[in-house]
Amino acid sequence: MSNVLPTYPRSNLTFDYGEGSYLFEANGDKYLDFGSGIAVNSLGYANKYLNEKLMDQANKLWHVSNVYQIPEQERLAKRLCETCFADYVFFCNSGAEAIEAAIKIARRYFYVTEGSLTKNEIITFSGSFHGRTIGALAAGGLEKLDGFNTSVPGFKQLQYNDHEALEAAVSKDTAAILIEPIQGEGGVSVLPVECLIGLRKLCDENNILLIFDEVQCGFLRSGKMFAHQWADIEPDIMTTAKAIANGFPLGATMTSKKVGDVMHHGTHGSTYGGNPLAVAVGNAVLDIMQKEIFLENLKKVSSYFLAGLKEISNKFPDSISEIRGKGLILGLKCMKDNLKFVEELRKQKMLTIKAGDNVVRLLPPLTLSIKECDEALEKITKACNSGY
Repeated sequence: MSNVLPTYPRSNLTFDYGEGSYLFEANGDKYLDFGSGIAVNSLGYANKYLNEKLMDQANKLWHVSNVYQIPEQERLAKRLCETCFADYVFFCNSGAEAIEAAIKIARRYFYVTEGSLTKNEIITFSGSFHGRTIGALAAGGLEKLDGFNTSVPGFKQLQYNDHEALEAAVSKDTAAILIEPIQGEGGVSVLPVECLIGLRKLCDENNILLIFDEVQCGFLRSGKMFAHQWADIEPDIMTTAKAIANGFPLGATMTSKKVGDVMHHGTHGSTYGGNPLAVAVGNAVLDIMQKEIFLENLKKVSSYFLAGLKEISNKFPDSISEIRGKGLILGLKCMKDNLKFVEELRKQKMLTIKAGDNVVRLLPPLTLSIKECDEALEKITKACNSGY
């Protein structure tokens, strides 16, 4: 019996090391990884620059309390704010923690600014996934709390991409709308630009905060630093994690000054969040991602890969009915069982992830090469040829 709590249906794969876009078992078997630890290892495995920065910091200082100044944390916060709408960053350790902070901040905002004890409802959407803590589960849909003998008031879930239903649901007690610009777990569904613009307008007209969950679709995964930037609008609060430190535990909740100013000393905190090791890696990730050549290559490779996937979809309509997503957060909408498609690709030494709505997620490293695209397209074609 394993002493690890059985919360995952683990495969029998055991990886010994990684290089670039590949993972290797101890016996030498090589797998092309189009899961990236679920959009985490966006700069691939064994990145020399990241490893050097991590070891430089490890040899100096791992952890100090957030009651002290942490210069690299200040630097990372400043650099992140320069990429988007935000004026403040709260560092934590995961996406779920970032969501919990966003929920607290949104509800506290109206308590502080209006003295309201009732304006605390948060509207969320079907197909969403915001994490596995109690609050994050409630945000993902109250039915997700079934089996945990608890209930969390203050959430209202609506159908994804139904603007009329959203307008009807807004009330004087609505504090915030929480949404993923691109759903990952829910099936790689992209919220259209006009809907993002409509959300901003609706929030402005009704004194509601707009929260974007960019835990999975942020950090250039969609081709923009953050996916909502395709619509040229700004949220009031945003969460991110996953790719922020390429696998080192780090998450962030980002806010405008107006909203963040309600969070005074003692209102929130994190023992490990933003420690020197984590932010050293976070800064190293930005060093790489902010190079002009990095974005140029990402645009070229993602366009090439998407074109190849569309060709396969056209050739095998009985296998793939739709290609979803943007940049390198992509989904194959399967005509048959998506889990069997994932398993067939695994037999061909390619790793992918299933998602909702019978979709196979493709989340390769953003350092992907054209050659690796061709390898992936060949394996997907073989899976379709095999009847999947």
